[in-house]
Amino acid sequence: MPADPLHSAGTPQRSTTSQPPSGSGASAIEVRRSSRRRRTVSAYREGDHTVVLIPARMSEAEEQRWVSVMLDKLAAQESKRVLGDAELSERARRLSAQYFDGRARPASVRWVTNQNTRWGSCTPSEGSIRLSHRLQGMPEYVVDYVLLHELAHLLVPGHGPRFWRLLEAYPRTERAKGYLEGVVAADRLPHLPSTRGE
Repeated sequence: MPADPLHSAGTPQRSTTSQPPSGSGASAIEVRRSSRRRRTVSAYREGDHTVVLIPARMSEAEEQRWVSVMLDKLAAQESKRVLGDAELSERARRLSAQYFDGRARPASVRWVTNQNTRWGSCTPSEGSIRLSHRLQGMPEYVVDYVLLHELAHLLVPGHGPRFWRLLEAYPRTERAKGYLEGVVAADRLPHLPSTRGE
């Protein structure tokens, strides 16, 4: 029986998906299969796309699961970098350009430590946006969602239908809202005392 050229030893196989799973933050994902790779899965950013390296014998379902896992891991690693106020302002400018045609132009965007009951706030009359320091260390798509939420308030003050239509342009809105709801719910859980001997 002739050897299968797609699974011959040492020959990596490649497949590219143009649309990443929702919430991934990547514009494209390239999955590279290799028969040399037995169990390990790894991923890295390469320009504007993400490369995921997997064993050649992995099923489609396993591939999809591992791509999702690795995208979440990359996002977590990237979110550990804390943005300064200048980087936060630049990020807001880019998000406004991408999702609101540059119409939302804040005068200032900064982190604050006095917001413990809300994730962000906006004062449209001043053009100022403040994000809670509690967002630092959360995935980038969550920080981006909160920034976009506050940017949208520069265009529409309330939370009516026009406001939510603006946020529909951001593909990770629901995922980010779910993440933040989970954080709030986890904070409300009772903290049980440790059962280990002290």
